[in-house]
Amino acid sequence: MSAVIRPAPVGFTRADRMGAWRVRWNIGRNRYRVEPGLYRVGQPGPDAPVVVTANYKLTFDVVRTALADRSAWLLVLDTDGINVWCAAGKGTFGTMELARRVLEADLSDLVSHRTLVVPQLGATGVSAHDILEFTGFRVVWGPVRADDLPDFLDADMTATTDMRRVTFTLLERIVLTPVELSYAWRPRVLLAIAALVVASGFDVWGFSAGAVVERGGWLLGAGLAGLLAGAVLAPAALPWLPFRMFSAKGALLGAIAGAAVGFGALISLGPLAALALLFGTTAVASYMTMNFTGTTTFTSPSGVELEMRRSLPWQVGAGALALVLWVASAVVGVVS
Repeated sequence: MSAVIRPAPVGFTRADRMGAWRVRWNIGRNRYRVEPGLYRVGQPGPDAPVVVTANYKLTFDVVRTALADRSAWLLVLDTDGINVWCAAGKGTFGTMELARRVLEADLSDLVSHRTLVVPQLGATGVSAHDILEFTGFRVVWGPVRADDLPDFLDADMTATTDMRRVTFTLLERIVLTPVELSYAWRPRVLLAIAALVVASGFDVWGFSAGAVVERGGWLLGAGLAGLLAGAVLAPAALPWLPFRMFSAKGALLGAIAGAAVGFGALISLGPLAALALLFGTTAVASYMTMNFTGTTTFTSPSGVELEMRRSLPWQVGAGALALVLWVASAVVGVVS
């Protein structure tokens, strides 16, 4: 029984663009995948290169469009819909999966060469010498970026220094922020925000709709300021912010944003509420920026774990202090 060979889609359609936009905003991200297996780009023959990638559709689309003007074999691994870099760290873009796909695709009968072009960012999950032993195919590490594949292949699979360099430019950082922002509208987060806003209407004299509007409005403003500071401004300014830990970078911007919000609320809500908004904004921004560590090229898994262990107690403490001050401001003061 011969292996199934699927034709890779041609071009980048409106549906592809809409799908990419949705997953950038974390909508259906875990389901955005293609069937693993062997695909053909153009009309590949026995001499055509075999390029390996993940079955995360965003990655698959970038690779196939980079190869659109030539013929190639595209071997897609089952990474549970995760990109190459993250899947390699998790082990799904790994040695055994690659070896299995090579054997199932009958590549030794399909191509005359014995070379697999594997993305450099998948190197942490793939053992090249084991692949050679298991399948008879040697691994050639491709460039970091799929856009460089044509030049890499034309240069007899020789990578330049730039092709090996991992970049994290302003645009590459900002394009990731929608996923970070999407955490704000998770159901449990929205419920918690709604509860806090409604609870802000209570003071020593009972419940007031006016307090919900005024105090709740300032509370929402502080949360939004922390979110934008931690998920937008901090990633944008990442290389230029002081401190090594991302949580500290976010805390700095959060403190600045929180001070501005607190100063605005000082006259109408009083000093305790202003301090509560300051600490709350700082905690939110610090946490959001720390959460960004899993997206960057600046950190390692062990570094992320260490930073979380060190920072989470401070973030929780700042958030708890903000809550205590917020409640205290309603008890000792009257909303004007």
